[in-house]
Amino acid sequence: MNAESDERTGESAADGGSGVKKPAGTPANTGESGSGGTGEAPLGSRAPEFIKARRTLHLSWQVGVFIVGLAVVGAGIVMLPLPGPGWLVIFAGMAIWATEFVWAQLVLRWTKRKVTEAAQRALDPKVRRRNIILTTVGLVIMGVLLGVYVWKFGFVMPWKIDQ
Repeated sequence: MNAESDERTGESAADGGSGVKKPAGTPANTGESGSGGTGEAPLGSRAPEFIKARRTLHLSWQVGVFIVGLAVVGAGIVMLPLPGPGWLVIFAGMAIWATEFVWAQLVLRWTKRKVTEAAQRALDPKVRRRNIILTTVGLVIMGVLLGVYVWKFGFVMPWKIDQ
């Protein structure tokens, strides 16, 4: 045994000699635990250990994940103006990227946090009341406009108007 590691306990100089064995793939004392005590998964690659152990294989893995994620995000962007769940597919592509890239993990965490905050605000009784009032006013305006249209033109389809 040497000063670098203790094979019996899994203790190494990187974990400060605390005797606490860290799970594989957990950054050791880099300040990049990722969770910050919030219960979130640590940041970093989620590739299998045998892939992370070989630099060339890991780089190939990252390129493959990037290409697959890019294809999914591209399909989502195409679906935005066309029929299809565009935003859902874009977020699925981001989730694919987040399996390998820290920047995508941070973007996904930020997005989840903002969606949760928006959902909490939407459930606030004052906001719900305001939204119901705005929806009602909008429906009344649409009904008045429809009534004016029918009064002026009768019940005729727009492409058959002679005037």
